[in-house]
Amino acid sequence: MPDVTPELLRLLRTPEGLKALAVAAEVAGGEPLAAASALRARGFGAELAAAALTQASLRGRAAMKFGEDAGGMFFTRAGLEQATRAVVADRRAARLVAAGVETLVDLGCGLGSDALAAARHGISVHAVDADPATAAVAAANAEAAGLAGRITVECADATTVPVERYDAVFADPARRQAGRGRVFDPKAYSPPWDFIAGLPRRVPRTVLKLAPGIDHGLLPGGAEGEWVSVGGDLVEAAFWCGPLAEVPRRAVLLGPRADAAVLTGAGNKPAEVGPVGAWIYDPDPAVVRSHLVAEFAESVGGRLADPQIAYVYTDDPVDTPFARRLGVTEMLPFSLKRLRALLRERGVGVLEIRKRGSALVPDQLRKDLRLSGPNTAGLVLTRVEGAPVALLTTSAM
Repeated sequence: MPDVTPELLRLLRTPEGLKALAVAAEVAGGEPLAAASALRARGFGAELAAAALTQASLRGRAAMKFGEDAGGMFFTRAGLEQATRAVVADRRAARLVAAGVETLVDLGCGLGSDALAAARHGISVHAVDADPATAAVAAANAEAAGLAGRITVECADATTVPVERYDAVFADPARRQAGRGRVFDPKAYSPPWDFIAGLPRRVPRTVLKLAPGIDHGLLPGGAEGEWVSVGGDLVEAAFWCGPLAEVPRRAVLLGPRADAAVLTGAGNKPAEVGPVGAWIYDPDPAVVRSHLVAEFAESVGGRLADPQIAYVYTDDPVDTPFARRLGVTEMLPFSLKRLRALLRERGVGVLEIRKRGSALVPDQLRKDLRLSGPNTAGLVLTRVEGAPVALLTTSAM
């Protein structure tokens, strides 16, 4: 199916196009040729039918990020991949408003998720994207949301925008390249990293949305590094610069609709090290990526069994939103033969495997263990004082 172009977008927004979108929503999800035939049987041309089916498919996928709003939005494939989830954008917009931001320039606005959230919070937004189709989609989404009066969209090179005219800058550099997929090197971002990193010097209230794996060493001086997960999935890092910075590091755990759990700290604190306990905690990836494992361990009165491994142990169970807790029922130095014998003795046929600090491949290990039996167990492959161990555990809580 073709991706959207400015011309196809204009066609989809005509009365005929809106009818095609409605029919596409009814038949989407079935066999593609049958769905296309159904639209053509209703009198829609091949080009319009294909474009409507593409949007119906993308809207279905977008529901995870945008909920019910996805049904009235327009998308490109690449734009949907990088778009901020609505719950994350809403939280960011609320924080900007609380900091006194009234005007915002959104560089690399994509489909407009962050611009829409900011406008809903009363901020006037100038949204910029270098790709004509993406900029057209962002403008269409602003209009569909009834926010065209608060959002202006410009197709332009972000490096040419006079950002000093605005209270704050939000920059979301493109991290995908045609034919190459995801880009991990910040030097390959678009706009380039040198321009992105220089924004806080031009506009102190700057927020940079970046990949979760971004190097902490790239954090501008005095900025706050924030890592955000939604439902346990690590979705982004954000650098809050200048007066927007509140703490050195922050981990934010969001549910599908909000309900944030927040952990803050310096990000360079050493954790207490001690023996394996009766309970093991697997911290949320936002906690690990923000380098706040020591702060988390302190919050549950726990310790690490190896200073390089982000598993936390306690002797008594502690409820926490920041990690999954498992009961440790057995610990043994890793040995395939001993582990196979133990699992056979326990009648374990289903094994949930977690690992940190182990090169073993879970799927291959399951085959090598030759599991059989009616029972379920957990297995943690890790290191204690540098030595490989296997921990047999209860299910995660």
